[in-house]
Order: sequence, then C-alpha cells, then structure tokens
Amino acid sequence: MYSVVGVRFKKAGKIYYFDPLDLPIEQESCVIVETARGVEYGKVVVGKKEVGEADVVLPLKKVIRVAGDTDARVVDENKRAAKEAFGTCLNKIRDHGLKMKLVDVEFTFDRNKIIFYFTAEGRVDFRELVKDLASIFRTRIELRQIGVRDEAKMLGGIGPCGRVLCCSSWLGDFEPVSIKMAKDQSLSLNPTKISGLCGRLMCCLKFEHDNYESVREELPAVGKLVITSMGEGKVVGINAGNRTVHVQLFDISKVKELPLDDVVIK
Repeated sequence: MYSVVGVRFKKAGKIYYFDPLDLPIEQESCVIVETARGVEYGKVVVGKKEVGEADVVLPLKKVIRVAGDTDARVVDENKRAAKEAFGTCLNKIRDHGLKMKLVDVEFTFDRNKIIFYFTAEGRVDFRELVKDLASIFRTRIELRQIGVRDEAKMLGGIGPCGRVLCCSSWLGDFEPVSIKMAKDQSLSLNPTKISGLCGRLMCCLKFEHDNYESVREELPAVGKLVITSMGEGKVVGINAGNRTVHVQLFDISKVKELPLDDVVIK
C-alpha cells in the first residue's frame, strides 16, 4: 500500500496521486509537486489515504512543499503572462498562414515550458512557428493539438440543459459515448438534440445509461402480450426513466401508460 494525496491542476482536471511524505498536507490546501512536464502548482482534492499498487503510477512522485502566498503570486503572474503569450502566438499564426485555432496557453509553474493548445482539421506543420516562439520567449515551447471535446472543456460554456458544461465544471475524464445510449433512453436521434457544444454526443448520455440498462431489464419488451388491471394488451412502448409501460389494451382499443407494477407478462 502507498500513502498518497490526490492533486488536481485545473478546476475539472484529472486527479493525480503524489507521495505526501511527512508534510502537513490537508485537503483543499495547495502544493508544489514535481511532474513529468516540470514543477507544478496544484490543489489537494483527495486527502491522505492508502491505495494499492494498481491505483498509482510508479515511481510515485513526491510533493515538494506546501504552497504559500509567494507561490500563489507566481501562479497569478504566470496567468497574466499566458494572456500576453496568447496574443503573440495568434499574430505569429496569422503571419505563417497556418490553419489552426489557438485555444489556450499555459506556463508551467517554474516557467521552464510554455504549452500552446490548438485545434485543427488535419496535421499542421508548425516547425517555423515553434522557432519564432522560442526566439521570443526563450524557453521550451510545446504546441499540443487537442480535440473538440478538450476545447469545450477548456473554454467552458452553457449546455443545452441551461447549466454550465459538465466537462468544464466537474468532469475529470471523458468516457466513450455512443448513439446506442441515446436509443436505449428513447431520445430523438436528431444530432442537434443529443449533441453538446463541442458537436459530439453529450457526456450526460453516459451518466444515465447504467440506470436505463438496469431498468430495461425489468421492463417487458415491445410486442409482448401482458395482463394489466385494465385488461389484456400488447406492449407498444416503454419509458425507462419513469418505469412505465405503454400498453395497447384490447378491450378498449386505446394505449395507456401504466406503472411497471401493474403489468404482468402473459
């Protein structure tokens, strides 16, 4: 077993585990850690706990120190510098006539690297752009191409439901979403109805899918003959969310929506 703390570097970013050593680290405190891309500033979102070897990436990196006010000021200064670097990079992209959309710019805490995130329809030859940026900022430059879901996560926005996007507010990792999930939930397959701001299938289809799967196992299949308190009939539809069954009743030739408890397969 390993003693760890869970650190997040962005509001809805992935959680990474680090060795807290004997430092007085509490949940919600900020720490300075060594990562694969350099020294970083993050927030402890999971307090000290024991985890198995399967849950960590070895060798487990250590927390350097608990962050102080000086470190917080460095982070704020890095954010201001990133905004300036964003404008500089935009100008250089236009100068080189590159077909790419700059999404975000990020400095590592120690300023040993600047990361430029962008989207593009295909591959982009940005070698000359990197040379120009390196000559301006005189540090390591990384241009990272991201997908449209990552772009939505970084930029944020309001979803079709009227709430802040899940990916930008709390969702740490993206999970695969399929059109079958929409079908299982009896949703309209109109792309505009089931797509998020990113243009991909909405992540919330995945959240509710397991519940729909378990409920559908209890509901009778469409076409089954059933007995109800209102007489015999045939299942013509189901509503997994409400746990109800649409039954075409033979005696009155009407379709009634009945609770699952009132329906028995004949």
